Amino acid sequence: MFNRRIFLKAGAGVIPIATAMDALRPFSTLSAEETVVAPRSGSSPELRPKLTSLPQRMPAIDPAAEPWQKRVRRVGQSNMTEHDPAVMNVEEWADYWHSAEVDVIFISVTGILAFYPSKVKFHRHGKFLNGRDFFGECIAAAKKRNMRVVARMSPDLNWEDALEVHPEWAMRSKDGSVQFSGEEPRLFKTCMFSTYMDDYIPAIMREINSLYDVDCFYTNGWPPLGALPVCYCAVCSKLPAAGTPAYWRVFTERVLDLWQRYDAIAKEKKQDSFFFANSGGNVRGGPNLDRLGKVAAWFQADNQGRTYDDAAVWGCSLQGRVCNAVLDGKFAANVTAAYSTGNPGWRNASKNPAEARMWLNESLASGMAPYYHFVGSENGFGEDRRWQKVGVDYFRWTAKHDAHFATRRSIANIGVVIGQSTQLLYPGPATVRSRAYMHETMQGIYDALLRGRFAFDFVHEDRLEPERLSKYRALLLPNIAMLSDRQCGQISNYVQSGGSIMASFETSLYDENLNQRENFGLADLLGIHKAGNVIGTNGNPYYARIETPGEVPLHPIPHPILEGFTNTNWIPGAENRIPLKPVQKPVLTVVPGFVRYPPELAYPAVPHTDEPAVVLRESGRSRVAYFPGDIERTYWLTGHGDLLRLLHNTIRWITNDESVVHIEGEGFMEMFCWETAPGYSVHLLNYTNPNAHHGWMQSTYPLGPQTIRLQLPENVRVKSVELLQAGQNLPFHLESQILRFTMPRVEDYEVAAITLA
Repeated sequence: MFNRRIFLKAGAGVIPIATAMDALRPFSTLSAEETVVAPRSGSSPELRPKLTSLPQRMPAIDPAAEPWQKRVRRVGQSNMTEHDPAVMNVEEWADYWHSAEVDVIFISVTGILAFYPSKVKFHRHGKFLNGRDFFGECIAAAKKRNMRVVARMSPDLNWEDALEVHPEWAMRSKDGSVQFSGEEPRLFKTCMFSTYMDDYIPAIMREINSLYDVDCFYTNGWPPLGALPVCYCAVCSKLPAAGTPAYWRVFTERVLDLWQRYDAIAKEKKQDSFFFANSGGNVRGGPNLDRLGKVAAWFQADNQGRTYDDAAVWGCSLQGRVCNAVLDGKFAANVTAAYSTGNPGWRNASKNPAEARMWLNESLASGMAPYYHFVGSENGFGEDRRWQKVGVDYFRWTAKHDAHFATRRSIANIGVVIGQSTQLLYPGPATVRSRAYMHETMQGIYDALLRGRFAFDFVHEDRLEPERLSKYRALLLPNIAMLSDRQCGQISNYVQSGGSIMASFETSLYDENLNQRENFGLADLLGIHKAGNVIGTNGNPYYARIETPGEVPLHPIPHPILEGFTNTNWIPGAENRIPLKPVQKPVLTVVPGFVRYPPELAYPAVPHTDEPAVVLRESGRSRVAYFPGDIERTYWLTGHGDLLRLLHNTIRWITNDESVVHIEGEGFMEMFCWETAPGYSVHLLNYTNPNAHHGWMQSTYPLGPQTIRLQLPENVRVKSVELLQAGQNLPFHLESQILRFTMPRVEDYEVAAITLA
């Protein structure tokens, strides 16, 4: 029996964690109030979402005409240590990865320690190298087994002897002192705006090209992930202030300039070679992801496992959605660390198998190639070899089903604007000012969408062209504070063309330079007018009063967003809100916050106002909903079922309850639906687990039957529906192009592969 009162600290609040008992009990046994956290399992046919047809299938593509990396399905890496040349059996190392059927393997060149007899000055030879061409031997062993080779470099650090000759290479603190590695003080941090990146790294690349047959080049540790560098060297001191929109633009230009120069060097030996760099950072990213997506041949999602700041289990899936938003179908791989990620972390000890498998599951489900990684030492595999079986078993399973894992396009009818500039630069409202603020906001909307089993994609704010948005019935803007006039115009045009939106809090209140507008950039579209500055919480947050016809108490008006709210006049508001001027016939109004303690004073001085707590508009097929509070973040911090119900009801209202895929059954899961060359694939990730929001998964809690319905395009016929994990064909029913089948059981992950006739 698990303790039912478990909480996870997250920023300024706490998240209640579902226990195994709560997570596993059937939804049908829950009370009406509790069922808000579940999809409408077991609902009657008339309450099911209206299915909309999947789009017409894409034209066939000749795989031979695609770049070689698009055919990569499995990636492996044993991260070499300085000691490996003394102890590693190269043939045994290569045999392992070959047995796992990897297509490409990362081999360390580095830049801190040379794994070959480099002649580039300051490319220090490891103390165990002793003139051995360790890198060359590894390449030969990989090529003998038909594995491609990525030459892995690390440009982010170097040694003090280089600093003595090139002090300009170092990142500097505000007082002019050198920034050193936090773990190894002999290594200094290199500045990406210095000649270290212009001269030293190209010299290593050209040396490798002259000596070896590698397929492409990769830089680890650069560019930075999730945060912009802060440096006060002579060059950086002349740049815009760190952390500002102007600096971000300069930073992006530098990354893209170096990226393209390195790519040209990679192609000096063979044209199908290329350069790619450390990427990831999910929605926060580093350089502008829209622009990076246009130049990257390989998106390296260096998102290796859960950390303290990203405790939810879906961190890898979230990264995959980002890649799908910016790559236009180009290749992406996500690194799954077999070692113990986190804080604290153990770099040379295996993590829980259930956790490692889930990260690999999410890579596949979200459209990325799985990539498995451990740190070498002691024969190239480490003292802890428990990770090896996990990797080889998983990769061999995927190799049986490669055609179904090669995704062509996502099937979804909701787009979530990720707001990369807001995620990276916006500091949160004046009442909070926390770097974690937007992380908590994104986690809140993500959790809510999973619990509602909505099919959704991410959309980058620089990719709001009509041809990209036309596939979506609705766009969600969870506090996308920074939007340019052009972006506001694109969103308005989308709504005028029949699309719907749901927005919250400070969305569009700032322009692309983080300058605050007098009123929202989307004010006319949302039908709102700002009446003051952000109001935070001191005790009780505000409440939302349900406005009722004729003021009949406890019987709300029958607006769809209020479905299920009975026997109450109030529901919780959000922690922070922007006061708005009155609107006509509001559905919810604000009851201003008041003290929570002492309880004698816990009552509202003003129990009824005309300040709206939500603004709803409707015109033709378009529906618009705006919440003046930070509802998504407040839901994440509290887990309050009323907020979740309100979000679900509103999303269903703006989409007119239309769905491209509908799944009925028990459990907390994430769903992806893809078009593939053989047909379609539906991926279900089972997060029904006491460790879904904290720690690592210890084991799996299987789910019972899941019934799936989707409406296929005209003239499409189904040959078979196969469960790839269970290894069984399912009976299915196809009538009026509506395909229906039931997965009898879902372990940690199941894939329904639909093959067309």
